[in-house]
Amino acid sequence: MDKVNSSSNDDNKIIAENLRNLSIDRDNYFYLPGKILHIDGDQEYLDRCMNFYKNLGIKANGITIRESDISSQIYHLLEEYRPDIVVITGHDAYFSKKNDLDDLNNYENSFHFISAIKEARRYEHNQDKLIVIAGACQSNYESLIRAGANFASSPKRINIHALDPAIVASSLAFSDRNQSIDILKIIDKTKFGSDGIGGLITNGTMYVGYPR
Repeated sequence: MDKVNSSSNDDNKIIAENLRNLSIDRDNYFYLPGKILHIDGDQEYLDRCMNFYKNLGIKANGITIRESDISSQIYHLLEEYRPDIVVITGHDAYFSKKNDLDDLNNYENSFHFISAIKEARRYEHNQDKLIVIAGACQSNYESLIRAGANFASSPKRINIHALDPAIVASSLAFSDRNQSIDILKIIDKTKFGSDGIGGLITNGTMYVGYPR
């Protein structure tokens, strides 16, 4: 993932911006954001994402697993944590010299992400009941979506920011369970927009109650 803006100051700016974007009337209603399970192949990136969730007040569990091992462990992790949203990420790369976007052999870890998505869909087929966000830098976006991801990287095979999957996950966690998301607004929050991440219109995962 993109290391150019990897400082804690940059992360704090992104957190602040996302906090400003939360349109929540805390005086009259109470809110139960969706729960997140974040599985990452990189401990440093996972730590940054977990800090992001913590600052937003989202309940999230984070697990570091090597990309090639995620598919063998994700089913029992979903059973254990029962999240509304699962993030499957880490490192990936497209070997552009081979000049074939569709060949999964030309990607470092896209095949492993696809296998993990399929296991997540074996656990929960309904894409509104379990939202899957998958992929990393330069991942095979189309194949990840076809495998069952709600959101995936990377449509233009570019590097994404370390917090981009967490930005999408947190936006979904704070979106009303009974309403369709504003997909353009969510994608526009990420560093590279639709070049880096795309997805499907789905419902949010947050319960809203009254009175507070």
